[in-house]
Amino acid sequence: MKKWLIPVIIIAVIVFAVYSWAKGFNNEAVVLQEDAKTTWSNVESAYQRRNDLIGNLVKTVQGAADFEKSTLTEVINARAKATSVNINAGDLTPENMAQFQQAQSGLSGALSKLLVSVERYPDLKSNANFLELQSQLEGTENRINVARDRFNEGVNNYNKHIKIFPNSILAGMFNFDEMSRYQADAGSENAPDVNFDFNNKKAA
Repeated sequence: MKKWLIPVIIIAVIVFAVYSWAKGFNNEAVVLQEDAKTTWSNVESAYQRRNDLIGNLVKTVQGAADFEKSTLTEVINARAKATSVNINAGDLTPENMAQFQQAQSGLSGALSKLLVSVERYPDLKSNANFLELQSQLEGTENRINVARDRFNEGVNNYNKHIKIFPNSILAGMFNFDEMSRYQADAGSENAPDVNFDFNNKKAA
């Protein structure tokens, strides 16, 4: 074998190894990033389901005589704001995430206030549609929590992949940026109280 072939072979092996490493990193990063984006779509879908249920709740409450107009208006406005704030999966910046969370938290607060007000309306307490919404809203809050947890898990897997050394070297070259996690608001580790069982109220 000619001596000049040895360094050529060594260089070729090194180039192939680097190429294989870069290809493997890129493909894995793409998969993890797309999986995280999909889980974000599931988060938005869960919140949209809640918005739809709250719309049905408002319609049911509107049928009650003399129900507080200001409380209903607050829920309607908060729902409109929450529905209007959507984030493209490719634009999950901390600022956009904060705006989304703020809108959803505002709706949660308005919903809680409405449910407290309902206690003063016996007809609503026994309304079949209202009782059905109880079960659906409770289930939806659980879905939201699960979807957010899965999103954060997906983001965590992606972020770890692009930040560990030596992958971090390629991440900058291939424009793979860190994704933002869903940061729960203070006190939001507990789902909003959507319990409509007024028969078990504490005695005054």
